[in-house]
Amino acid sequence: MLQSDDLGGAPPMDFKSWRALLRSNCGRDVEVTAPNAFAGWMRPFNACGLEATSVKIRWGSADPGCSDHRVERSYRAVSCDGADHYLILFQVAGQTAMTQMDQAAQLAVGDVALVDAARPVTYRSRFRSPRGADRRVEAPEQCVVSGEWLMLRLPRKSVRSHFGFEPQGGVSRQRTRASRLLFDLIRDADMEAASSSADIYMQFAVYDLVGALFAPTDPRPVSRSADKLFARICGVVRDGLLDPDFGPAEVASQAGISLRYVQKLFTERSTTCSEFIYSHRLDHAAHLLHRRALTGTGQPLSEIAYACGFRDYVHFARRFRKRFGYSPGAHAGEGAVRARTAESAFSARDVQFRTS
Repeated sequence: MLQSDDLGGAPPMDFKSWRALLRSNCGRDVEVTAPNAFAGWMRPFNACGLEATSVKIRWGSADPGCSDHRVERSYRAVSCDGADHYLILFQVAGQTAMTQMDQAAQLAVGDVALVDAARPVTYRSRFRSPRGADRRVEAPEQCVVSGEWLMLRLPRKSVRSHFGFEPQGGVSRQRTRASRLLFDLIRDADMEAASSSADIYMQFAVYDLVGALFAPTDPRPVSRSADKLFARICGVVRDGLLDPDFGPAEVASQAGISLRYVQKLFTERSTTCSEFIYSHRLDHAAHLLHRRALTGTGQPLSEIAYACGFRDYVHFARRFRKRFGYSPGAHAGEGAVRARTAESAFSARDVQFRTS
C-alpha cells in the first residue's frame, strides 16, 4: 500500500491552500473548521484513461481525545453539482466510517468502498499517532490525526454499459483477491507511460474487477443442492446463449432435469429462464457495443445483434431499449470512455469537508 508522506512528489499544502482548492472546485463556500495544524497532499493522475487521485491529510488537534474528522456531501451539494459518476475508494491508511443510503460501512486499511456521487454520503475518520511521529504538523501536547485514500472515478453510463445495471452505493468490501488486483492495477498505472491503445483494454479489466467486488448477490435462502444446480444451469446458459435456437428446453436437456423444474428454479428467483437468457444476451451485446465505441471498429449493429443470439434486429433493439432506456445506436455512440493522457484536476465538488 502507498505510505509515502508526499504522495510521489506532490507538494504539501497548508490549510488555507487546501480550503482555497476546495472552494475553487466547488464554486461556493465549503464549511471547514481550522485545525491547530494541518498538512495535505493531493495528486491526480491518469489510471488506464480514468481519473484517479491520491489524497493524504494530517492535522493536529489540541483535544487529547482526537476529535473526528467529518466529511459530508449533503443533499444540497448533490442537487447543485449534478455529479453523475461512482467513486471507488481505497483506504490506504487509517480508518473511515462511511454512511450512504442508510448503509454503514467501516473501512480499515486494504478495504474498498463503492460510493455513488449522485447520493449524499458522510465519512467520519479518527486516527491516533504517537506524539513526535510527524513534526511537520505537530505542536506540543497535541494529537496528530491522519488518513490516506486512493480514489478512482467511474462514469455512471460506462458502469451501466458494462454491468447492465446501476450498482448501489454505500457498500464496502474487505481485502480480497479482487480488491488487491484492482488496487495494484490503479497504483501501477501511475508508474507507467500512458498508452491510449492499451488503456482501452485495461479499462475492461478495471470494470471486471469492480464487478467482481460489487455485483449484487441473491439474498434469498436456498438449499445447497439447489444452489449448485442453479449455478450449473447458469453455466449451461452462458455456453449456449449465442445460439439463436437455444431456449429453456435446451437448458433442461443439457442440465439433465425436467423443463418444469428449470422453470421452478427461475421462478424462485423472481424471473423466467427465457428472460434470464435474454438478459445475458443483452449484457453481452452491451459489452460488444461498448468495445465497438472504444475501438472505433464501425461494426454494424445488426451484426452485433446476430452475434448475441438475436435473429431479428428490430426485436433486439426493442429489448435493448426496454432494458437500458436508450437505443443500441445511442449506446454505441455515447458509451465510450475516452482515454485521457493528461492528468485531470481533482474535483472537490464530490465532497463537502467539515471538521468537528
